[in-house]
Amino acid sequence: MDLLDPQLVLGAYAVGVFPMADHRDASSVYWVEPRTRAILPLDGFRLSRSLRKTILADRFRVTADAAFPAMIELCAQSVHGRPETWINAGIERVFTTLHAMGFAHSIECWDGDELVGGLYGLALGRAFFGESMVSRRTDASKVALAWLVARLKAGGFTLLDCQFQTPHLASLGAIEIKRDAYVALLSAALDGIVGASAASSPSVTGDFFALDRVPAGADSEVVSGPVAGHDIVQLLVQTS
Repeated sequence: MDLLDPQLVLGAYAVGVFPMADHRDASSVYWVEPRTRAILPLDGFRLSRSLRKTILADRFRVTADAAFPAMIELCAQSVHGRPETWINAGIERVFTTLHAMGFAHSIECWDGDELVGGLYGLALGRAFFGESMVSRRTDASKVALAWLVARLKAGGFTLLDCQFQTPHLASLGAIEIKRDAYVALLSAALDGIVGASAASSPSVTGDFFALDRVPAGADSEVVSGPVAGHDIVQLLVQTS
């Protein structure tokens, strides 16, 4: 039975808990609260020379929230080496609703008109909870994560939660921290928004779309015009 609803999911993430399913066709979910948590410090993204070249060359057309349902569906597909997925119909359905509400977002990488990689996750306060990433072309998921980090830096986010550490994430700068340290970071990122509406003030809520707007002043870190790879590299190498 699908018991997920948007407010339940938002409340769970606000206290550091998230849902998973045993497999794609599972009828229910279980709730996870890891003892150690993977996060990616926004000033700690590891931009290798080869990834920098890929981004600067604009090998992929990268968009945000252009195809959220297709992105979550792509993440849910089984592939060689990962025959099962933890994204069941209930998770897919509630995240699609959260996207319509303005909380869930996706980064898509395109090769022509073909969706070849990307990621999706949940934004709450100044925290972004990365849910899943996928690559159907070499480096597509790395490019998507680089664009996400740049977008979060531009939008005033303070926490990128990666849930579980993997060698792939570690190679890009993700680290593991204990639960108490994670809860402290989460509390700071959500300060002022618990119990508030989706229209919380910008001072307590990250702006996922700040990267897409013309800067208000010469000192703004937000790029103007269509975002290109060189803009992303500039944001990634800036430190707070």
